[in-house]
Amino acid sequence: MFKEYKTIREVVGPLMLVDQVSGVSYDELVEIKQQNGEVRKGKVLEINGDRALVQLFEGTQGLKISTSTARFLGRSLQLGVSEDMLGRVFNGMGEPIDGGAPIIAEMRLDINGSPINPYARDYPNEFIQTGVSAIDGLNTLVRGQKLPVFSASGLPHAQLAAQIARQARTLKDDEKFAVVFGAMGITYEEADFFIKDFNKTGAIERTVMFMNLANDPAIERIATPRMALTCAEYLAFEKGMQVLVILTDITNYAEALRETSAARKEVPGRRGYPGYMYTDFASLYERAGRIRGSTGSITQIPILTMPEDDKTHPIPDLTGYITEGQIILSRDLYKRGFNPPIDVLPSLSRLKDKGIGKGKTREDHANTMNQLFSAYAQGKEAKELSAILGESALSDVDKLYAKFAVEFEKRYIAQGFSTNRTIEQTLELGWELLGILPRSELKRISDEMLNKYYKPTNLE
Repeated sequence: MFKEYKTIREVVGPLMLVDQVSGVSYDELVEIKQQNGEVRKGKVLEINGDRALVQLFEGTQGLKISTSTARFLGRSLQLGVSEDMLGRVFNGMGEPIDGGAPIIAEMRLDINGSPINPYARDYPNEFIQTGVSAIDGLNTLVRGQKLPVFSASGLPHAQLAAQIARQARTLKDDEKFAVVFGAMGITYEEADFFIKDFNKTGAIERTVMFMNLANDPAIERIATPRMALTCAEYLAFEKGMQVLVILTDITNYAEALRETSAARKEVPGRRGYPGYMYTDFASLYERAGRIRGSTGSITQIPILTMPEDDKTHPIPDLTGYITEGQIILSRDLYKRGFNPPIDVLPSLSRLKDKGIGKGKTREDHANTMNQLFSAYAQGKEAKELSAILGESALSDVDKLYAKFAVEFEKRYIAQGFSTNRTIEQTLELGWELLGILPRSELKRISDEMLNKYYKPTNLE
């Protein structure tokens, strides 16, 4: 039996205080019914004795507390899930916004997820092809991994997110692959871009989209990624699909956390963010993975914009502690017209070695990856030396490394947002670029691989 109270005492911003409650629990869903029949929803943020602090999803503007009643529903926020969600667009609360029919739920799941026994987790070890050479070839995404993209204001992370969502797949044709796309605090123009892009390319057919706009309430922004991950868990662990979850922008999510924390008058932590932000991030990121005995998996690509391009800011800093690497976008590459502007040297996929090699990508993948990293680093050093001392100061080999760095950026990194490369095409391009260098310089590749794949490239 639902408990109803007419003891709403005060409203401050999005928060409401209800007196004389009993048997109410943290995170419980609340319905506020007004005299005119309008119903607003919220959740319990805090309980102190017989008082419950409630945060409303729709805000409190125009609410008459003297004639309103609060009804506590005895459960937390849930999402009705079904395979029919594929190809649909929802708001941050899981309600359809694409004009289609309501979803007939096969089951209803708590958006906070169920704890997974760590012993039941399986190790990520299978390759996911994104079609982006700088990721597939050098910072490989592995099934079950969480690999964030660190961007900055003004960089084209939205285009990269759309490209990965369109192109990503596993190499086994018999596997069902789905994308769950969660957008938080984005503008109407960005939302329109994503929806039109997915519809135009047909990617929408295998995608579930959750869209929270910048003018939507902060509390909805906190629920959005949990809605997306709940849907992903259903598709992965109930329907056996390989699911890629793309969340953008985690920075907007963190700002909503800070806003909510400030409204509750909590003691702030670093830069005003709540002290529990690390734990909160972990509750999202750790919902990626594989489970023993299940054919499905969840792979996560969270995207965040680093405030002031600062990698030490709490948002990228805490994200880096929890996730397995990072893809970093470069403002310098973007200014020079290279898209996607992925800075491969500071980027890192800690699980890349587990998802590449014979039977997964190709036998030469690890060797070429290490050699390309090394050659590009030496090439950038040679270019910097040339800028300071002049090209005449470089040895013949240094000039070849500088030439390699130029070609690498122009052809390997700058593939554009519409080019979809297979892993074979990426590896062949890598060998073509390594052909610029003398065979004697390729010290990170075995003679067996050199005999099989190396061919000198003449760029004259």
